[in-house]
Order: sequence, then structure tokens, then C-alpha cells
Amino acid sequence: MKELQVDDILHLLEKVELSDLFPAHFRERINVYQFEKGDVLFSTGEELHALYFLVEGKIKIFTHTPEGKLLINRFKRPPALIGDVEYSKGGPVINSVEAVTGGMFLSISFTDLARLEAEHPAITRFLFDTVAHKFYTELHATSMHMLYPVEVRLASYLLSISEIREGTMFHQEMRTSNLMELAEWIGTSYRHLNRVLKNMAAEQIIERENGSIIIKDLDKLSLLAKGNIYE
Repeated sequence: MKELQVDDILHLLEKVELSDLFPAHFRERINVYQFEKGDVLFSTGEELHALYFLVEGKIKIFTHTPEGKLLINRFKRPPALIGDVEYSKGGPVINSVEAVTGGMFLSISFTDLARLEAEHPAITRFLFDTVAHKFYTELHATSMHMLYPVEVRLASYLLSISEIREGTMFHQEMRTSNLMELAEWIGTSYRHLNRVLKNMAAEQIIERENGSIIIKDLDKLSLLAKGNIYE
């Protein structure tokens, strides 16, 4: 990430409907960071000293198993928060974060955040709601794994990973090694995952080409996902 000098912080806050959380005298304490697609933004175990608000782009939250396999937890779009759990618990980064697209963060240090909580209680309620939403999404993902067949889980994943839920999947996400990890994550075999992908291609929902997947029929894919998405 690289820090940007931005004069109109209020415009960025209004873009994600966060302007009410920050009184005017606090806005000068907010930093702006830009990131590029593929950047590893935060790593498990890293010490975090600020809260980050995603205002542009899309990020992937993931962790690694003891065997070194990558497990994707969820995807996030604006407005999303990084560092709320770490701020509350006072510990290091729990999950790693990677940029799926280019984008932008707003950031406020934990020191300033603590002062803001004391002066402006609305931020406390916002943090509470954010943590509650994270708990809900984790519970929802667990329920999906238990209640829905592979076809629904895969369709939900493809919707989550696509750019604004339409168009081409990213090549790095569709390598064979990552498909094997995906199969393990959604609770199926690599062979069965490939069968489901072939069925989707035969039904012209997707197209597989040069290691990537292209969504051909967004409506059919959304219908197959039954309203679920890993976000």
C-alpha cells in the first residue's frame, strides 16, 4: 500500500456513508492508502496499529492451515472494516488480507480511535454492529457447508470472486492448485468439483478458457447460488 495525500476526506467518507462517524476535527487524523490488485495488505501475526475502512475495491480474507494450504474465509467490498477485532482484543492480525482488485482504504490509528470513542459514542455502536455482522457471515458460511450441495456452494463462490459479480474470474484464483484447495474448502473432491464445473459449462452458465472461468449467464449462476454469497 502507498499513502495518498487527499484534500477531500469528507467526500470519501460520504461515499461509503461514514461521514457521521467522524466529527470535522477528527477528519484531519484520517489517512488514505491506495493498493493494487494482488497486494498482500495484512498478514496473520502482524501487529496492527490502525483501523482500516475499505472505500474502494475488493479484498479477500484468508488463512493458512498447519499444512500450508490456503483457506478463503470470505470476500469483502465497501464498506468493510479491517482491524476491529484486533483493536478490541489488542492482539495481532488474525487472518491475512489480499487485494482482489485495486482499491483504497481510509485509516485511523487505534490511539485516535480510542479518543474518538470517548468523545463520539456512535463509533462504538458502529464497531459493535460490524463485529456482529462478521459473526453472522461466519455462521452463514458454516451453515452453507452443512445444508447446501456442492453446486450451490460453488456458484456462491464464483459470484463472490467475480469482478462486481460479472465477467472474468481472476487467473490466479483458477489454477489447479487453487481449485484443489477450493474443493477442500467447500467440502468436496477435486474430481467432483471439476464435474460440477463441466456441467456448468455444458449449461452455458460459465466458460473455461486458458485457466480462467468466465461467467456467461449471471442470472443462471445467481439462481443456482440461491441467494447465497461468501461476503
